[in-house]
Amino acid sequence: MFSPLDAETRRLVDALPSLIDKTFPLPRRFRSALPRDVAELSGLLTYERRERREDYLNRPPLLSAYLRYFLPWNVYRLARLLPALSLPLKDGDAVTDLGSGPLTLPLALWIARRDLREVNLEFRCLDKTASALEAGKRIFTALAGDSPWRIKTIHGVLGDPIRGPRAALVMAGNVFNEAVTGNSAGNVKRQGELLVSLAAPSGSIFVVEPGIPSSGDFIAGLRAVLSAGGFPPRSPCPQEGPCPLFDGKQGALSGGHCLHRKHGAKWCHFVFDTRDAPQQLLRLSASTGIPKERAALSFLLAGASNTAFPPGHLPVRIISDAFPLTELGGQKFGRYGCSAKGLILAAGEYRAVEALASGALAYFPSSAEKSRDPKSGALIYMSV
Repeated sequence: MFSPLDAETRRLVDALPSLIDKTFPLPRRFRSALPRDVAELSGLLTYERRERREDYLNRPPLLSAYLRYFLPWNVYRLARLLPALSLPLKDGDAVTDLGSGPLTLPLALWIARRDLREVNLEFRCLDKTASALEAGKRIFTALAGDSPWRIKTIHGVLGDPIRGPRAALVMAGNVFNEAVTGNSAGNVKRQGELLVSLAAPSGSIFVVEPGIPSSGDFIAGLRAVLSAGGFPPRSPCPQEGPCPLFDGKQGALSGGHCLHRKHGAKWCHFVFDTRDAPQQLLRLSASTGIPKERAALSFLLAGASNTAFPPGHLPVRIISDAFPLTELGGQKFGRYGCSAKGLILAAGEYRAVEALASGALAYFPSSAEKSRDPKSGALIYMSV
């Protein structure tokens, strides 16, 4: 799923920090403060969220930090994911992007999906910060030039009306972890119904969030709401049934809260190394004291699917790093995965298990003899 960047995508991702600097020159007297501004913004987005004002990106130093640090990192993460997703857009389609900020998702789409660059699309980009939208539009123009994509910016908040027919693709990137307080059933249901109301019945919904436990839980709850609204999961889930990491039936939200993960279960997220990230960005990360050796995300692509899997095989989405399995004896390792039969433990020799990277879709013979892992209850499938 997270293949290395191809040469063209790598060139554009590497050039993005310099393009941003050229579009928004930063005087030398302010550049020395950039690592401090990035660290301040990082705190406001994580452990100091209660101190963050609604209009935080209207502060020029914080907007500058976002454009130079968070925007390139988010584009890089998305550029590793987007080529693997089925996004059947055609001329005349509309794309609605909620919480677009500086047009992070449109920028990443243009960089990572060459097959879409010449498609005549209308983007409706909504965000509560007008200055971020305007900055993103300038960066997109500098990047894409005379593109057939029509960018329409909308200054507003989630739930504000968006004019025009329902979209072929509704997107939301790193939005709900900021805009939604808590993972209550009511919050998840409202956001899921909003997404469904904006998407054409034959369209797609794509949501990506940080790879942290609360975001993984929100995505799992959203998965149930979207399924009930006619948008079953297409990716990363290899099946439309109940999420094997959670208790209860698919679509159930009980006790006023989203379903809780099973005891000891991991949240659904994916991790990959950042060795091919732009060197300029890696240096800035190191100078802020926030080095990024690995990137993580949780995501969901929902909508009608014609995906066909090999007959006689169980598709399994790998969702963890490799870890030793001392209880199986010998030098065995394992990775967890999700499947229509629930949680799977892919086990075997280190080389075979290491080859099943986080995010990979593996296939195991349905008739293979299996046992259960006493720790997690997962079905054990042996990797060759």
